[in-house]
Amino acid sequence: MDRIRIEALLIEVREGRSGVDEALERLRDLPFEDLGFAKVDHHRSLRTGMPEVIFAEGKTAAQVAQIFDRMAHAGGNVLATRASREAFEAVHALEPRAKYHETARAITLAQAEAAPGKGTLCVVCAGTSDLPIAEEAAVTARLMGNTVELIADVGVAGIHRLLAQKNSLQSARVLVVCAGMEGALPTVVAGLVNAPVIAVPTSVGYGASLGGIAALLGMLNSCSPNVSVVNIDNGFGAACIASLINHI
Repeated sequence: MDRIRIEALLIEVREGRSGVDEALERLRDLPFEDLGFAKVDHHRSLRTGMPEVIFAEGKTAAQVAQIFDRMAHAGGNVLATRASREAFEAVHALEPRAKYHETARAITLAQAEAAPGKGTLCVVCAGTSDLPIAEEAAVTARLMGNTVELIADVGVAGIHRLLAQKNSLQSARVLVVCAGMEGALPTVVAGLVNAPVIAVPTSVGYGASLGGIAALLGMLNSCSPNVSVVNIDNGFGAACIASLINHI
């Protein structure tokens, strides 16, 4: 259910083609669809401005495909994150328009025009090893209607690479910055820009990085006041927050 369907229903009530009781019954049934193993929340885009997204990891390929198919039939854009090639093949068999993003491990279906963001959403990552998380953020943000610029491999060990991107960084309305190891990059970027920075710690690094804990703690202790932090490897969540900011 989205705004267009709600408006059509309200017009029917206003024009006397549907009664109030009938409309209430349709509203009661439309918000979610019970598949037995999943309850698909078709109502979420109306409540939050963003549709439900499928977290594919931990689900069978068949489950991902069925959920994706039902969401596609509802008419909105569809996104599945942390999806394997096997899951994509199952989805593609039911919905041939679906596209697989290998690096991001994401499946998308773009069939509805999303409201455009007000400026550029810049996704930055420290190293090529962080690229899967950055790509997840970029794919998510684009599907939500944002113009996205992706800047890769500009970590602080070669800070001249970052400074060469100064114009792009400073023209962005909001930034998502992904880094593993010690997680210093978001603080450095935030010191260069007059915009919100959503920091994403990644699980990239050697032993004492503790699977991203070191980067997470470093980012949480950032001295740059325009930095906010999401969970480890959560490019999707960072993109959602950044997209909301970019649509305000």
